[in-house]
Amino acid sequence: MCLRSAAFTLALASAPAGLLAVEVPVDDVDGLRAAIQAATPGDEIVLAAGTYDIAGNLVAATAGLPTAPIVVRAVQSRGVLLRFSAPGSVVEGFRLLAPWWRIEGLDIEGACTVDSDCEHAFHLAGNADHVVIRDNHVRDFNAQIKSNGSPEAAGYVFPDDVRVEHNVFNDTRARNTDHPVTKIDVVGGRRWVVRGNLIHDFEKGGGDTVSYAAFLKGNSRDGVFERNLVRCAWKTSGGVRLGLSLGGGGTSPDAICEDASCTPEHQDGILRNNIVMDCNDVGIYLNEAANTRVQHNTLYDTSGIDVRFAASSADLRNNVLSGAIRNRDGGSSTSAGDLTGVTPAQFAQWFVDPANADFHLLDGAAFVDQGVAAPLVVDDFCGRVRNDGEPDVGALEYSPDAACATDVGGGMQDALFADGFD
Repeated sequence: MCLRSAAFTLALASAPAGLLAVEVPVDDVDGLRAAIQAATPGDEIVLAAGTYDIAGNLVAATAGLPTAPIVVRAVQSRGVLLRFSAPGSVVEGFRLLAPWWRIEGLDIEGACTVDSDCEHAFHLAGNADHVVIRDNHVRDFNAQIKSNGSPEAAGYVFPDDVRVEHNVFNDTRARNTDHPVTKIDVVGGRRWVVRGNLIHDFEKGGGDTVSYAAFLKGNSRDGVFERNLVRCAWKTSGGVRLGLSLGGGGTSPDAICEDASCTPEHQDGILRNNIVMDCNDVGIYLNEAANTRVQHNTLYDTSGIDVRFAASSADLRNNVLSGAIRNRDGGSSTSAGDLTGVTPAQFAQWFVDPANADFHLLDGAAFVDQGVAAPLVVDDFCGRVRNDGEPDVGALEYSPDAACATDVGGGMQDALFADGFD
């Protein structure tokens, strides 16, 4: 039930932007839908604990303000379960079409009988700029987050300046579909930041069986992947699983990409301080990704990094990886301070239990203080400052008092779901 009163609405309308937030408590699906449809800048739509079975989509078409975003959150983080389904139609969950929305602290599940129907938990399009999606657990969709342009009179308009941070995205089993399966699937847009997420266990069961943890493509620009933990095959296995990508499997036709051209697929991207594990293909895939910086990543049990096609160029520094760095089909890269071809036995000598994402240090002689200068990386996977002038190779900077849990059982999930992120 939506309890927002006319008095609250009048108070908000007469208050300076950013000085008054109106809490709108809801406790059922009708109330949630009504609150989203009636939202105005500064509303905080607060869901009471419980399970909400939602048939169809929730459309957010009203703009918030920089000083007064519209917030949808649980009264207690992840104390709310939203189960989306829509028999006979496509589920897109939250359909975000306007700027300055923030969705946080929710547990979201795709509950479609047919996997091809549960397409997205979040679908951003057009003017959905400055959206923040954080502190959520989202599972069992073909793409937990999808973003693309919307055709306008002057051409396609794309969501820019979106932040996706401190979420968990996974599937509980293979997706029985030939539709694309990628947990974060972004076409076009600028300055996306994908930070501090745990992405694990994703599989496309039909078609070409190829799936990705996340990609930015469609001539998108200035995207950042940082401090994410990707476990391609943690609890399930099967299919072809890739980690993080700029370019993904490519985009067509040109009309749906930024500037009506899909070449390059991404420009000026950064991948730094990520841990990518257990992918039976590459951990990082650059497909027509121009001027990419790949720095201080740790790739365990993947086939490495591919820089592919003539539009791809990359500067790689201080990465430690199983597998190789490959320039394919005209792709080009420079490499400095990288450790490649590291075997599982070597990883096991260096770290406590890398197969279970425990990268606490045993022996760092091969990589501690052995990195080259990497000005774009000022901290590490856990956000600790790299300030001794002698960077460690890989996603972690070690010190005698370092206490950083990279394994979920060791506390990373608590860190992902911490409050107070900027």
